[in-house]
Amino acid sequence: MLKELTQIFGVSGREKEIASYVAELVKPYVDEVKIDALGNVITYKKGTAANPKKIMASAHIDEIGFMVTKITDDGYLKVRAVGGISMYTSYANRIEFQNGVKGALMTETNIAEIGKNDVSKLYVDIGATSKEDAEKYVRVGDTAHYVGDCVELVSGRYMSKSFDDRIAAYILIQSIQQIKECPNDLYYVFSTQEELGLRGARVAAQGIHPDIGIALDVTTSFDTPDNKEGNVVLGGGAAIKAMDSSVICDEMLVNQMVEVAQRDNIHYQIEVLAAGGTDAGAINQSNDGVRSCGISIPNRYVHAPVSVVDMADVEACTALLTAFVCETFAF
Repeated sequence: MLKELTQIFGVSGREKEIASYVAELVKPYVDEVKIDALGNVITYKKGTAANPKKIMASAHIDEIGFMVTKITDDGYLKVRAVGGISMYTSYANRIEFQNGVKGALMTETNIAEIGKNDVSKLYVDIGATSKEDAEKYVRVGDTAHYVGDCVELVSGRYMSKSFDDRIAAYILIQSIQQIKECPNDLYYVFSTQEELGLRGARVAAQGIHPDIGIALDVTTSFDTPDNKEGNVVLGGGAAIKAMDSSVICDEMLVNQMVEVAQRDNIHYQIEVLAAGGTDAGAINQSNDGVRSCGISIPNRYVHAPVSVVDMADVEACTALLTAFVCETFAF
């Protein structure tokens, strides 16, 4: 399942294929599942309590990618970013369009002279001999994602494209399959267009009207030679979010999540993310305001086709989410 989740096409705004896959996968384990107008997969499992809390846990299924803006006379493609794309990560990498056409990402000038986020200097070579030849396979407006197989490394770690945020979708699915009975009404949402501004989760929350919102997303792992400015590390356990650029998490929920982790001997760490927002921010500001928090998965090389996660962290996140959503909340 993990390999399929990471490899299925789903650039922001083009999530139909991955949404259909997820909906079919979770259908046997929930009471209801629907796909809304934005492509969000919204699942519902009825709680057993007399007065259950409505809990929305969200993991986005869209991935970053590229959209064709122009086809040159020579058959090369000009593209723009869909989501947060780094020039340096993209250079000399491979991409694949939804129809299976593949191409090489190259630059018009020396990469050292180009700004990190200046994707306008990229072009794509699909092997076409002319504009007319290229148009047989690709047209302006088509989208592509990175090529990056899901492979097992050593020490229980995996590398792939799209771990942001398909690894969180994996956790939601695992949790859905494990929960047989829960006092609270559970709305597990596989949201869309997160990479373009948390759009799917905002719309889903407006319809659900949750009492509690939980974002499941990746967070930067600060344990590589070039990046040691934060406290979250790969293998350090589930990262309980205190804040990110979109939300300051509800203090009561954060404290209760820590208590659950300690009680159940779940390995955890605290996350303070200086840059980058999550669905927690969208849920938090929906309707009349929603108490929100987050569980994050440590991730090396976020937004690269070679992102790395530790499956022990993934298991810790699954255990924490599954236990937390079935808690009693004092409000």
